[in-house]
Amino acid sequence: MLKIKTGAANQLLIAFLIFNFALLLTGCKSYHRNSAHKEVSLSSIEKGEALAKLYCQSCHQLPDPSLLDAKSWENGVLPAMGPRLGIFSQGFNIYPKTRDQYIRRDFYPAQPMMKMNEWQNILDYYEATSPDSLPAQKRKYPIKTGLPLFKVEIPGMNYEMPTTCYVKINSSDSLHALIIGDALKKKLYFLDAGLQLKDSINTSGPIVNVDFDKKNLIACNIGILNPNNGKFGEAEFFNVNSKGVLQKDSTIRIDSLERPVQITIADLNNDGKPDYLICEFGNLKGALSWMENVGNNNFLRHEIRPVPGAIKAYITDVNHDGLPDIWALFAQGDEGIFLFTNKGNGNFEQQEVLKFPPSYGSSYFELDDFNKDGYPDILYTCGDNGDYSRVLKPYHGVYIFLNDGTNHFKQKFFFPIDGCYKAMARDYDGDGDLDIAAISFFADYTHQPEESFVYLENKGNLDFHPYSFREATLGRWLTMDAGDIDGDGKPDIILGNFSIGPMIIKQNEDWKHSPPFVILKNIGK
Repeated sequence: MLKIKTGAANQLLIAFLIFNFALLLTGCKSYHRNSAHKEVSLSSIEKGEALAKLYCQSCHQLPDPSLLDAKSWENGVLPAMGPRLGIFSQGFNIYPKTRDQYIRRDFYPAQPMMKMNEWQNILDYYEATSPDSLPAQKRKYPIKTGLPLFKVEIPGMNYEMPTTCYVKINSSDSLHALIIGDALKKKLYFLDAGLQLKDSINTSGPIVNVDFDKKNLIACNIGILNPNNGKFGEAEFFNVNSKGVLQKDSTIRIDSLERPVQITIADLNNDGKPDYLICEFGNLKGALSWMENVGNNNFLRHEIRPVPGAIKAYITDVNHDGLPDIWALFAQGDEGIFLFTNKGNGNFEQQEVLKFPPSYGSSYFELDDFNKDGYPDILYTCGDNGDYSRVLKPYHGVYIFLNDGTNHFKQKFFFPIDGCYKAMARDYDGDGDLDIAAISFFADYTHQPEESFVYLENKGNLDFHPYSFREATLGRWLTMDAGDIDGDGKPDIILGNFSIGPMIIKQNEDWKHSPPFVILKNIGK
């Protein structure tokens, strides 16, 4: 006779009840089957939806089939999800799985978490009820060509196949007003406000972010730029010597990081010593972590949220208790924006303030006050299209979520941009409200290359009018920054050209012979 422990029996009973309740709810629905799956039975679809609510929703927001086309579900997303459930094949289809020395042998379940006919039900639900193709974008206003507020400046600095992975406007240093990082060259370049090269330093890997401690520079070295599960990332420290030249400081070591994309200095435990908050984006594994400074250049690693996808973080005292809190965007699997409230002694309380489907490809966010009520609103972009569903998505673009004053957010604006990677809100035109500059790395380069850069001018009440510029086609913009380059009090923009990478839409320009960056010089009043 089979004996089951009481706890396990309760879990099985709960799962059984949830499944049957979900099945009951779906029994009243009608389903539209796409042209390639009209023969799929209604019964299998209903069971598949109930099973998806039980299994898929346990890891991330339940994705609706309408978010992707049928081929993307069938050939990309579902084969990638199968191994997470201990399913490595279905019929003649062998599902891809990562097996390397940096992933634990027990990362994937040793046994299937469901019966094969149940997995087929999930396949039927997503593959049969998803659209044959995704709908087109819907824009209130078309993108106009022409940026009278900005003058395009192209640097004399040029080299073959630029892979600009980081740009920074360093307004506090006129000699080094611009910082440019190149992934393949493994270099940081420093230019003055006249775009003249003043210095450069070699790094051990691609630098994707920098932070400053007085005159010292902390560079975030991602290690290997392409997705991987190794711990090749590190923080590189550079000090300014008596002659004003940056030199690497090898006495401080923070390494063995899982594909870090941001390192921020902060005293997170209020002990008077600088700690480091790290977004370890990783791949199949990663974390939002922090390195506690225990003295004598030694650090103790703590994980705040031990899952991959941490891509951007801000440190603010949200509740005004004197302790630094953390806002963070996770862009892998369970995508969302989280608030981590500092409870003291290095402990944080987690709250998910916004949740997004895993197909969104979250890419960036900012905290900005759009309605001037004193509370931070959220400017958010999604558009990472280099994963399992490489199709243009009408929900990619720029979003604004307004804060009700209690850190509950509601969407109030959306502008579609294929493959949107970043957006920065500033009062670019000096009229008292926030405008937005946005870039795309996966734009529709064939039909509307102008969406690779979009300037959204705020006409008031979140009514934004879109503009681009003719030279936007000069580069494939992976990164961007906004700030005052020349000290005239007006925010300028720098765009970084990463000329290679996965493509879903053929481009008309040869970016490998384009400049590593361009400047949009603000010439407004």
